[in-house]
Amino acid sequence: MSEAMISKILADKKNLERVLDNLKIGIIAHDLNRHIFYFNKEAERITGYNRTEVLGKDCHEVFGEPFCGGQCSFSGEKPAFEDKREYLNNIVTKTGESRRVEMSVTNIRDKNGRNFGVLASIVDVTEILNLSMKAHELTSFSGIIAKDSKMMTVFRQIQDVAGYDYPVHISGETGTGKELVASAIHNESHRSGAPFVPINCGALPESLIESELFGHVKGAFSGALRDKKGRFELADKGTIFLDEIAELSRHLQVKLLRFLQDGMFEKVGGENTAHVNVRVISATNKDLKKEVQQKKFRKDLFYRLNVIPIHLPPLRERRNDIPLLVDHFLKEAEEMHKNMPPKISKKAVSVMMGYHWPGNVRELQNSIQFAIVNCSGDTIFPKNLPMELKNQSILGPSRGASRKLNMENVKTALIKTGGNKAKAARILGVGRATLYRFLADHPDVARR
Repeated sequence: MSEAMISKILADKKNLERVLDNLKIGIIAHDLNRHIFYFNKEAERITGYNRTEVLGKDCHEVFGEPFCGGQCSFSGEKPAFEDKREYLNNIVTKTGESRRVEMSVTNIRDKNGRNFGVLASIVDVTEILNLSMKAHELTSFSGIIAKDSKMMTVFRQIQDVAGYDYPVHISGETGTGKELVASAIHNESHRSGAPFVPINCGALPESLIESELFGHVKGAFSGALRDKKGRFELADKGTIFLDEIAELSRHLQVKLLRFLQDGMFEKVGGENTAHVNVRVISATNKDLKKEVQQKKFRKDLFYRLNVIPIHLPPLRERRNDIPLLVDHFLKEAEEMHKNMPPKISKKAVSVMMGYHWPGNVRELQNSIQFAIVNCSGDTIFPKNLPMELKNQSILGPSRGASRKLNMENVKTALIKTGGNKAKAARILGVGRATLYRFLADHPDVARR
């Protein structure tokens, strides 16, 4: 068949529609005003919407929000044109089902080269991803390195909650990767193109945390020389991650509760009420239910935050991930320092597999960094590992990160870091708030 005959066939609208309707790729096209003028059968199957429901309508109104989430180029006053964009996206279908799709968006131009709309092609990869998880073929998901069955459960939870804006609370020991999970939820959601703003509620003094969260107006207190946006404003249309949420004072718990109820807050020293569109993800290494029972945390706030709970297993309960993580951190070192890192011996890996990892993945990362520096050859042996890995026998389940701290190792870490508590906490494999609490209980250590 000649090219002329093919062109003539495709020039016929019905023939072209027949071709597009038989593709296993969803096709959606809209003009510069977001009005949909093409929607093929695969797009119907993926989204659950019939073309009669969407043709001629604003795509934001049809889907209740930008179909492309934070990646949408048509959310502002003027379209932000790019010749082509490709990204992963989580969408919610008409029936409320969350689906993972690969999207490719390209401009449509007229014969004079002027933009008059965009064409999006959509491939549904939900089942492929689910099958990979069931078969344990995945070794990473949204930046998280794992293949253990417990982590596959976490991956599925991330996938399930990403399509909704409900608050998520992540629990787990220090160093298990709570911020990574929060970031993954954000990146998998429709908010992925908007800011992800983390804040450690235990790392700032009471006098500063309210201003950091909600901002302040000029003159609100000594040193407030100008208006300042808080983390909630900076996260507008995106996600805020409140780490170590249990450290918030009762006063700030009340203010956070009000925000979760109606999305409103006042800046420190301000009289005007502000409103932002933010998804809230919180985390703690404490048992919030116990904190509520001990009257340290508000019950009503707990239920507002704990709508969707996700628990991260400690590294000692997912030991099969240790070799995978070791390889990842060695490759990370190679990229960072632009040279070939040493290999790791089977005996060294065996020692790592037997260790109880009170500092979890963060401690493992620190141990690999230590071993790289301590290794003079091209292979890491057990002798190159940190002392605690070589000397400590396998223990039962740790009672928490505080078990890692004692007068001697805290003093040594502070000496090594010149008194820098943040660096000392990293060496010890605990969170800064945990170290601060230890120092508050043992003031003589910091004065030595």
